[in-house]
Amino acid sequence: MGRNPAPRVRTHRAASPWLFLLPGLAVITAFSLYPFLTTVHKAFTDARTLTPGTWVGLENFRAMLEDEQFWVALRNSGLYVLLVVPFTVLLPLLLALLVQKQLPGVTFFRSAFYTPVVASVVVVALIWAWMLDDRGLVNGILHALGAGPVGFLGDEWLLLFSAMALTVWKGLGYYMVIYLAALGNVPRELHEAAAVDGAGALRRFTSVTVPAVRSTMVLVGALSSVAAFKVFSEVYLLAGPSGGPAGQDTTLVMLVQRTGTGLSGRVGYASAISLVVFVIALLLMLLVLRADRKEDA
Repeated sequence: MGRNPAPRVRTHRAASPWLFLLPGLAVITAFSLYPFLTTVHKAFTDARTLTPGTWVGLENFRAMLEDEQFWVALRNSGLYVLLVVPFTVLLPLLLALLVQKQLPGVTFFRSAFYTPVVASVVVVALIWAWMLDDRGLVNGILHALGAGPVGFLGDEWLLLFSAMALTVWKGLGYYMVIYLAALGNVPRELHEAAAVDGAGALRRFTSVTVPAVRSTMVLVGALSSVAAFKVFSEVYLLAGPSGGPAGQDTTLVMLVQRTGTGLSGRVGYASAISLVVFVIALLLMLLVLRADRKEDA
């Protein structure tokens, strides 16, 4: 009698899912996991662009604590989260409520609000830089109104706030679509019942809409927090490689790019900063999720 093929069939069935996952796992390992592990290792070395470096332990992190530019970058990234996230959580929700209504021409406005999302951040930032220049559109309007030119790109705080406004404006359409999907699942009976009870538009917003989309607000808050903390393109394109006046608008990711590139780049030190960025971004995610769990409890 022949051997029972059942064990072999079970083995093939157990291995089949992994065969389908293998290409994706290979890509993730090659382009995400391996670079991450390499960065963690280099964070504890004095590696440079052309030299592998030697193990130095926590020396890079000690140098980081004494680096004034690191604290400036940490301040700017922290301010970015504190000032950008509330707007990216609330404004897209209000925008979604506005375009949710079936009004004439609402499709045009939906497309118009989403256009900045699909536009290249480089193109958008260059347009903003032209508008905010001393001889740009905004200062031209101010001059016509009798006001003096405002140095949006010459003052460290105005430049940083301009980059924040650009980030909020470019992300409105993306988060608006997320909210539109969530609002589509809110039963209209809840709004009708609240209206019958005499609740106005503001009361219905706070008592019906916000609780119904709270989990989506948490998701948007988590996504925008990490994105704001890792901001690079907007500030880099408005402030330039130097990070604005005296480098006072440098963010953490800009500092990583500036420190770790070039023939004499301090790759080990840049990797240590990258590791700090990763840990803080992870903590932001965990804090948002923890706050959501406490609210549920």
